[in-house]
Amino acid sequence: STFDVAVVGAGIVGLASARELVRRHPSLAFAVLEKEKELAHHQSGHNSGVIHSGIYYKPGSLKAKLCVQGAALCYEYCDQKGIPYKQCGKLIVAVEHNEIPRLKALYERGLQNNVRGLKLIGAKEIQAKEPFCRGLMALDSPYTGIVNYKQVAQSYAEDFQEAGGTILTDFEVTNMEVAKESSSESEDGKAFFCPPFTTGEEIYCQHIVTCAGLYSDRLSEISGCSPEPRIVPFRGDYLVLKPEKCYMVKGNIYPVPNPRFPFLGFHFTPRMDGSVWLGPNAVLAFKREGYSLFDFSTGDFLDAVTYSGLWKLVLRNLSYGLSEMYRACFLSAQVKELQKFIPEVTVNDVLRGPSGVRAQALDSDGNLVDDFVFDGGSGDIGSRILHVRNAPSPAATSSLAIAKMIADEVKRRFEL
Repeated sequence: STFDVAVVGAGIVGLASARELVRRHPSLAFAVLEKEKELAHHQSGHNSGVIHSGIYYKPGSLKAKLCVQGAALCYEYCDQKGIPYKQCGKLIVAVEHNEIPRLKALYERGLQNNVRGLKLIGAKEIQAKEPFCRGLMALDSPYTGIVNYKQVAQSYAEDFQEAGGTILTDFEVTNMEVAKESSSESEDGKAFFCPPFTTGEEIYCQHIVTCAGLYSDRLSEISGCSPEPRIVPFRGDYLVLKPEKCYMVKGNIYPVPNPRFPFLGFHFTPRMDGSVWLGPNAVLAFKREGYSLFDFSTGDFLDAVTYSGLWKLVLRNLSYGLSEMYRACFLSAQVKELQKFIPEVTVNDVLRGPSGVRAQALDSDGNLVDDFVFDGGSGDIGSRILHVRNAPSPAATSSLAIAKMIADEVKRRFEL
């Protein structure tokens, strides 16, 4: 029950970070604490499975740097471990003339981010790659791929345990306190414990790294650190193509993102099992881990709707939000968006599919926190914690690169 470092959260970022830490510091004792009974149960197990190439992100940002590095590391890791993936590519397709300037700007951004193999292609080349897709121009990203990230996360966990790390599931961290007296006291007489709500056990450790996704802001508050940025959950509902219609999609097909709106829009995503996901939409979730329309938590709901940052975001994007809610209710409205790219898709070709919940970080001004956020605090507890406050998409793609950065920061802060 005594460790040098405990990582809270067994999603793909937490497991990658724990793996990197134990590999760098084999003489130290590491634990991963996970409140669920299984690993990678939430965002890491409910994402689209895309290995992103790094096109969209602001040049010079952590997102851009870590995604490009992380994609290369992800392919290398999968090759080493024999984890199946497909480098099926992606087309970002302009279907209206007014989208072409934005597409060209996206191409320039991708070049600045050192994304490999990017090129702009015309209508005939689009149809050569995607016979059922219609568009005026597209950005072709051949190194975009797909993988099962839950399988990748499980492999990270195996690496961590083989290197001597300990994983404790069904262990929810609800409190962090300085231990007054303990056989595990550090040289300065201070260690702290994390008693889980479910079992009442105590874990003593010198330092904590939190990778808690949807609960990152709450763990920060528990530790006495800053409550900002706040997490507001957004549910994304997917449709799926019926199996007999999956031949219509070969690779990823994305729209040109509109900078006025906060999310990417509907896209076509092939999966490792041969299915094709369509979507997602983006609507406020009434529970942080609420994967269906009827999942509701009074506490989570009030936490979201009483936050001024959410209302500022809603008011700035009112028409977009209402459109998303309408499409969430009516299948035909979602299919209409898809028909812009593949006109042959009909309501009879699709079924309602799975959902995911995105941990969207918001500041008090209603701005989406777009980049990674890492912080700690001061005092007996805050000085011993590194919080991964915001790890948005493409965190799964970037997980190995993020882990290296977290390990560097842990060494710097905690002088390991």
